Amino acid sequence: MYKEKISNYLNQSSSSEKLGFDKKKLSYIPAYFSSYLKQERIPNFVCLVSRFGEVAHYSHQGFKNIETKKEIDNETIFRIYSMTKPITSVAIMMLYEKGLIRLEHELYRYLPEFKNIEVWESGDINNYKTRPLDNPILISDLLTHTGGFTYDFMLGHPAIGLYRKNGLHDYKNIETQEEMNLEEFCKKLSTLPLLFEPGEKWHYSCSIDVLGRVIEVVSGMSLGDFFKENIFKPLEMEDTGFYVENDKLERFSDCYQTMLGSKKKKMTLSHIAGKDEFSKNRNFLSGGGGLCSTISDYANFCQMLLDKGIFKGNRILSPTTVNFMTQNHLPNNNTLQDMGDSSFSETRFDGAGFGLGFSVIIDQVRSGIPASLGSFSWGGMASTFFWIDPKEELFSILLTQLIPSGRYPLRPQAQTLVYAAINSLNKKS
Repeated sequence: MYKEKISNYLNQSSSSEKLGFDKKKLSYIPAYFSSYLKQERIPNFVCLVSRFGEVAHYSHQGFKNIETKKEIDNETIFRIYSMTKPITSVAIMMLYEKGLIRLEHELYRYLPEFKNIEVWESGDINNYKTRPLDNPILISDLLTHTGGFTYDFMLGHPAIGLYRKNGLHDYKNIETQEEMNLEEFCKKLSTLPLLFEPGEKWHYSCSIDVLGRVIEVVSGMSLGDFFKENIFKPLEMEDTGFYVENDKLERFSDCYQTMLGSKKKKMTLSHIAGKDEFSKNRNFLSGGGGLCSTISDYANFCQMLLDKGIFKGNRILSPTTVNFMTQNHLPNNNTLQDMGDSSFSETRFDGAGFGLGFSVIIDQVRSGIPASLGSFSWGGMASTFFWIDPKEELFSILLTQLIPSGRYPLRPQAQTLVYAAINSLNKKS
């Protein structure tokens, strides 16, 4: 059944020339990234380029495990980490379309524990002062990472250390060492101060995990069940989930790690298929970074967004909602550079604003890449990435398994190669 599904997507292909590409230049993509594999800088690499609803280029190379030389194929399952966030954002907007959530509503309407949350004022993690908020956290603040939350791996603010001190770095109860569920996570998070007033800055954070809990409360379903029923089934994402089932573990890639800034190129095993937290049923269903997926599953998700919310006749979102989500929602049309602290993002800060779940190109020159204005994208911690260019009617997905995502400039390099291969703009040749 899976192989039939794969062929159904990958066989939706025309000659690259018919889709407006130079075939020879598209062949540069696997050739270019093969050097990373030969030098053992990355374990594997998958690239899909789709235009006008058809596959213009697909290639995969490398190994699920570089020691055993088990090769990847088009059935390989990858940890997509923060590429989960756009899926959670789509789920929120599905509830929004039903009138069950309002973006301007205060978070505490859905999760009362956040009603009395305060903002950091001074001190250190052992002795600090807070003050009441001037403005409450809104649902829109969570979608745009302007709510004042953070991640434990971020830099630049003393309050960040409180996340690790309270077990929010590995989602474990510090007393029992049991994995939290989303309810427990949010209740613990609500006891910690925000870094800044909501709406004041852009700061990458666990806010999408909080939205995962909002989805559970509003829908009355677990986040996993909501995804499965409302997104994965209609989009035929049969191999996407919060863990990889036993009968699929052979298809699951190991994940590797190198140190950011280190001159050493050698990778070390970070997550082993069958032995890590993604290989068993979990309590913590991270809407911000918990999913595993395949190239064809995520391609279905991207195609739905490119087609303004529809997939094979099934309407997931209204086209007006997709257009709304993919505009810049930062105040005064600010970029991430204007509002962010540059501590971390899965995309460039310059030239990019932020919509409801994605970064959005608002200044092509400042962004330093030839993607059209209005192109939107996001990536994951293991160097995965996708972008969608509505003007050119294309999307592309990159999959590998290397932590951290900023170790090598894989994403801009791939974007350069894809756009350099375009011969014909905006319409089929």
